[in-house]
Amino acid sequence: MHNHVHGDNNDSSKRIGWAFFLNVGFTIIEFIGGWLTNSTAIMADAVHDLGDSLSIGLAWLLNKVSDKSADESFSYGYQRFSLLSALINGAVLVGGSIWVLSEALPRLFNPQMPHAEGMIALAIFGVLVNGFAAYKLSAGKSLNERILNWHLLEDVLGWFAVLIVAVILLFVDLPILDPVLSIGFTLFILINVVKNLVATIRIFLQATPDKTVRLKIINDLQSLTYISDVHHIHLWSLDGNNNVLTAHLTLNNSIDPLVQTKIKDEIATLLIPYDLSHTTIELEFPNETCRDK
Repeated sequence: MHNHVHGDNNDSSKRIGWAFFLNVGFTIIEFIGGWLTNSTAIMADAVHDLGDSLSIGLAWLLNKVSDKSADESFSYGYQRFSLLSALINGAVLVGGSIWVLSEALPRLFNPQMPHAEGMIALAIFGVLVNGFAAYKLSAGKSLNERILNWHLLEDVLGWFAVLIVAVILLFVDLPILDPVLSIGFTLFILINVVKNLVATIRIFLQATPDKTVRLKIINDLQSLTYISDVHHIHLWSLDGNNNVLTAHLTLNNSIDPLVQTKIKDEIATLLIPYDLSHTTIELEFPNETCRDK
């Protein structure tokens, strides 16, 4: 028995497209602003945003590819391309965060006073632009969009830090606040990105999305009247949202095709709450040897 339900990634692609163009445009403004304000912090953030833009662009491209229908080359479709993008972006963001830390830590011992007024203007603009991009992506539920959201959230928090520091520096000569806040926010983002990256790697390795759900499916299938055993059950995910189930069910009696059809209908109804994208169920007769054993 086979069941195939394909999601539509058009909305996801649009959200990522918004984030890409906003990020690229603002990165250009950052480079100009960093030069005008003579702020190494803003210039460093511009380099970081450039990396973000490249990552988001890659995510946009791969997300569009993931919307293609199944074919002879990829029988499950192209949804895992979106997962590949999430993996790459997570790795880039971890690398970028480490780079930001490597730049910020030395400034603890050699802080520099930037142009506070210019920083305030850029910070307000940065919060608005990156905040709007993060809002556009917040409706997405895929790992790809969640990883990208951390890219943008890092930028929003980073610009809040710049804004706070710039306002304080208008009145107090404490340039060390800039690297201190940058380090704090970067560590916060890094921890959350690593969590998402670990989840992405687990899906790449085809780990069971939820052990409790898998056990519940087994119990539900075993509760069916004509089923004596459930084995070779595999539950895994294509992209973190679309899950796949395969299972062998042993019948307790040899039954005619009409009853088999009834059982298949019962199985289909039983699995509806699990919202599976693909299911493959094989029925085996009592004395039949399972070919996968």
